[in-house]
Amino acid sequence: MIFRPTVEADLDGLLPLLVTDPASTLTPETYTARLATGEYRPERTWIAQDAPGAAPRALAVWWGGPTDAEPAALDALLVPGTDRTGAGPSAAERGEGGQDGEGGRLDDERTALAAELLAAAHAAYGHAPAYHLFLPSDWHDLPDTRAAVAWRREAARRAGLPGTLERLRYEWTPSAGLPAPTGRLEFRPEPDDEVFVDLFRRVLAGTLDATSRTAAAEHGAEAQARADVAFYRDGMSGERAWWRTAHTPDGEPVGFAVPSRNPASPVVGYLGVLPEHRGRGHAEEILAETTRILAAEAAAPQVRADTDLANAPMAAAFERVGYRTTSRRLVLTAEPPVS
Repeated sequence: MIFRPTVEADLDGLLPLLVTDPASTLTPETYTARLATGEYRPERTWIAQDAPGAAPRALAVWWGGPTDAEPAALDALLVPGTDRTGAGPSAAERGEGGQDGEGGRLDDERTALAAELLAAAHAAYGHAPAYHLFLPSDWHDLPDTRAAVAWRREAARRAGLPGTLERLRYEWTPSAGLPAPTGRLEFRPEPDDEVFVDLFRRVLAGTLDATSRTAAAEHGAEAQARADVAFYRDGMSGERAWWRTAHTPDGEPVGFAVPSRNPASPVVGYLGVLPEHRGRGHAEEILAETTRILAAEAAAPQVRADTDLANAPMAAAFERVGYRTTSRRLVLTAEPPVS
């Protein structure tokens, strides 16, 4: 078996593999569009084939920003001929579910092939980027989706991605209306990045966000805060002028908002409440200000955001501001989140 990154000449051969299934929404149209923007690249798209010139048997697609030196995330892992792609019965129909209660066994050949493909790419990259699966909000209740997730999860585990984090995806649209400011907080533009470094560092204490906890435990709070500021300033396409600090009427810092956008949509980006001010509803007020800024500055037809399934206070704030759950994101990572 040959595992290798693609070249431009492989494009016509790999596009037929991009048939959506219950755990993958990547289409040929999306793939070619992101090739044009530089988010996908031939060298970040890997295939498995029996011999040189043979048709691909498996496909993995990594995403990165147009200027990123390394891939940031795995977007798709596909092995054709299963999961209702039109080439055979689904795993659920065959009774070949996974380790998460689907009853039977995983399709070992498919799982092994996918795991070997990921492992080969990880060895070339020198690290294992997280795998992001975008799933329906009720995916746990859908047998075909659970089965499609199960073999991918097992393949990812074998290739060095044992950690699992589930996130809720929210969306606000203008039909939800904009909450008016309450007057409890004052929001100020702040051009000094060092102010935001300090705020990012301080909100890491006791955060319920698993990704932030894990990164801070690995790199230290100061280094992680600086990395966060650099990412949102340089790695996202939102305007630095949108960032705000939040204060009580007497000037005491409470938290901050980093409205931003990605290639697809305006996004909440990051918001934080300092530990000493938590439990007073300030996350809701900072989220509302973030949404007002994006509605005005980005003319947002929608604003999107994610939060961890376990972060109940943030999920409640989204609901109160008028955001609604549209899907879930399952993130498979190299290290389990810090508990």
